[in-house]
Amino acid sequence: MRWDDYRQSDNLEDRRGGGQFAGVPGGRGGLGIGTMVALGLLGWALGIDPRILIGGAEMIGGLGGGAPTQQQSSGPPKDDIGRFVSTVLAMNEDVWTKVLPQQGNRRYQAPRLVMFDGVTRSGCGTAQSAMGPFYCPNDQRVYLDTSFFQEMRRRLGGGGEFAYAYVIGHEVGHHIQNLLGILPKVHELRQRVSERESNQLSVRVELQADCFAGVWAYNVKAMDRIEPNDIEQAMRTAEAIGDDKLQQAGRGTVVPDSFTHGSSAQRMRWFNAGFRSGSLQSCDTFRTDNL
Repeated sequence: MRWDDYRQSDNLEDRRGGGQFAGVPGGRGGLGIGTMVALGLLGWALGIDPRILIGGAEMIGGLGGGAPTQQQSSGPPKDDIGRFVSTVLAMNEDVWTKVLPQQGNRRYQAPRLVMFDGVTRSGCGTAQSAMGPFYCPNDQRVYLDTSFFQEMRRRLGGGGEFAYAYVIGHEVGHHIQNLLGILPKVHELRQRVSERESNQLSVRVELQADCFAGVWAYNVKAMDRIEPNDIEQAMRTAEAIGDDKLQQAGRGTVVPDSFTHGSSAQRMRWFNAGFRSGSLQSCDTFRTDNL
């Protein structure tokens, strides 16, 4: 992925403490981050709320959670991973500022992205590394501990710059859903249905965010920023984080009714739907015959 000569976003909050991970520039490990991420991945695979596992581990041995840090660096990041995240965020801003008004009849209001170490505060409660990257509609921010990129490569088999960009693009995709009014409607509906139906709605939300990330990638390719193996990286990552693959690895069995993000095949299919068409209209995952 060609990003070195691209601008950086002004919508990034850097709450990290500094330092480096081996093999992944930038980001500070901090006490217990690796364990917290491992517990989060385990919970994801087993269908257990990772906060339960983390809370239990803290009670038994302590993970050094402490008070959420609110340290924030001024100015654009200077480390490689910080610059990369800021640049990918800028690419999302430039694409969606053009595409959303054209295709969605909405003005794009850029979200802020918060990089943090271990734990921080969000408008949706405490953000922890083990939760993985997420979008909070309450404060319209994406939260990212960049140690997740190392865990992607080491534990999930997905990695590479464009794979990391796909993760950011997916979370910005949730922001697009929020701007289009999709997230509030789904949230309201999930309060009135069974757990199984709620999980199905969650899958449709996540697959649509994958498709929106594909629309973003379509436009990045048109900007001549994508290299030949980039899409393969994104596909490997989408396959690695499918519910079926994670459940098979964690439980030894697959329970489709408990899926919340979609199978590997579904995640790859919907990213490709957006990437091949470049159209939001190709991302209607809420049609009952469309999964």
